[in-house]
Amino acid sequence: MDPTIAAVLMQDGITNGAIYALVGLAVVLVFSITRVVLVPQGEFVAFGALTLAALVGKQLPGTVWLLVGSVAAAAAMDAVQAARERRLAQLPAILARWFAVPVVALALAWWSVGRDLPLWCNVLLTLLLVVPLGPAMYRVAFQPIAEASVLILLIVAVGVHFSLVGLGLVFFGAEGSRTPPFLDAQYTVGDILISGQSIVVFCFTLVLMAALFVFLGRTHYGRALRATAVNRRGARLMGISTAFSGQLSFALAALIGAVSGMLIAPITAIYYDTGFLIGLKGFVASIIGGLASFPLTVAGALLVGQLESFASFWASPLKEVIVFTLILPVLLVRSLLAGASHDEH
Repeated sequence: MDPTIAAVLMQDGITNGAIYALVGLAVVLVFSITRVVLVPQGEFVAFGALTLAALVGKQLPGTVWLLVGSVAAAAAMDAVQAARERRLAQLPAILARWFAVPVVALALAWWSVGRDLPLWCNVLLTLLLVVPLGPAMYRVAFQPIAEASVLILLIVAVGVHFSLVGLGLVFFGAEGSRTPPFLDAQYTVGDILISGQSIVVFCFTLVLMAALFVFLGRTHYGRALRATAVNRRGARLMGISTAFSGQLSFALAALIGAVSGMLIAPITAIYYDTGFLIGLKGFVASIIGGLASFPLTVAGALLVGQLESFASFWASPLKEVIVFTLILPVLLVRSLLAGASHDEH
C-alpha cells in the first residue's frame, strides 16, 4: 500500500467515522436519559435520506403516512390519559402540541410535489417530516413502560426496529436512492483528491456536535435532560417531567439521524434497511464510550471508520465482521475494569 492509497482510505474513514459519531452520540444521549438502547436509530438515518431523495425527485415521500399514523397514535394516547385523569380542558392543547408541526409539514409536502425546490428547502422539509417521528415513537412505544428494566426496553426497541424496517419497505420500496451533493466540487491536496461532500460531512458533524454540547450545557432544557440522566427520580421530585425529557431526547435523536442520512445520501445509495448497519456501527462506537461518554464515543466512531476503511482494502468480504469484532475486546476490557456490580433497585 503506497501513501496515496493510505491517505484516500484515511479520508474515507474520517467521513464514515463522522457519520458513525453522530449516530453514536444519539444512542448515548437517549440511553443516558431513558435507558433505551435505541436500536431504531439507523431507521432515522435511512428515512432522512430516502425522504430527501423523494422530495428531490418531486414525489410525495412515504414518511408522510408514517408521520400521520405515529402522531395520531401518540395524540390519542395522551387524550385518553387526559380523559381518565379528568383533564378534558387540556385536550385542545394536547392536540395542538402533537399536530402543529406535522400539519405544517404535511401541507408543505403536498405543495412541494411536482415543484423544483432548492435543495436547502427540501432539507428543511425533510427535517419537519422526520423529527416529529422521534417524540411520537417514544410516546407510543416506550413511555408506557418507562420504568421497566433495560432488557424489556431493549426487546421493545428491537421490535420497533423491525416494524420500521417493514414500513420502510412498504413506503419507499426495495430500490436504493441517492441525492445530489451539497457541494459538487473536487479539491486536490498533493496527490489526494478530496470531494466537497466529504468536507460538508466533516463540517456539519463538527457544527452539530458543538450545538449539542452547547444545548446540553447552556440551556434550560439541556440541563433538564442532564438532570434526568443523572437521577430520574430526583429530577421528577424537582419538577422535571421525565416523560417530556424522553420525548425531547428522541426528538434530538431523530434530528441527528435525519441529518446523518442526508449527509451520507450523496456518497452512497441508501436502501430501506441500510440504516441497520449504520446504526450498529454507531452502537459499536457508543459501546467504546461506555454508553456514557460523548468524547470517547466520537473517538470510537473515528476508530470504527478507519478500521472499516482499511478492512475494505485488505479484506473486503470480511470488513463488517472485522468492525463488529472490535466490540469483543472492548467489552472484555470494560468487564475486567468494572469489577463486581450490584443490581440497581
